[in-house]
Amino acid sequence: MEPMPLSEVYRHIEPGPVVLMTTRYRGRPNVMTMSWHMMMEFTPPTIACLVSSGDYSFKGLKRSRECVIAIPGAEMARTTVGIGNCTGADEDKFDRFGLTAIAASAVSPPLIGECFVNIECKVVDTTLVNRYNLFVLEAVAAWRTEDADDRKTIHHRGYGRFAVDGEIVKLPSAMP
Repeated sequence: MEPMPLSEVYRHIEPGPVVLMTTRYRGRPNVMTMSWHMMMEFTPPTIACLVSSGDYSFKGLKRSRECVIAIPGAEMARTTVGIGNCTGADEDKFDRFGLTAIAASAVSPPLIGECFVNIECKVVDTTLVNRYNLFVLEAVAAWRTEDADDRKTIHHRGYGRFAVDGEIVKLPSAMP
């Protein structure tokens, strides 16, 4: 073993896939790339996510208190990274990246047609927003494509490195 810089810890503990978050700000939809999120509860599905106060999406999420978490497949890796490398303050990312905005059923931000899972969410706790930029979301509706269970996702490993899901292994579990 050798010492590791603390600034690299996140590269090895990142739990979930890179996702896209849609918000609506001043009547216009926006999308951002996000990898800092985690499940908090099964029922109702509760998700925590970090959105930097410097991100354009922060304003939309804080003001509207709703969003969509959309999960892109690995084939969208370049698009997903491209979305994260620009700001919605300067351009319409749906237009620039050719994304299909689909009306959601319970929130104002749109679903993303190219993503295989879309989760409509409402902000249920902002206690840690001012200190950590941490929002707690509750899923209020969810959508998936027929092939959702077979799709691969990308996982951020830091500094422009990503891993693609590997082999799926099924093991006995006490979880329902």
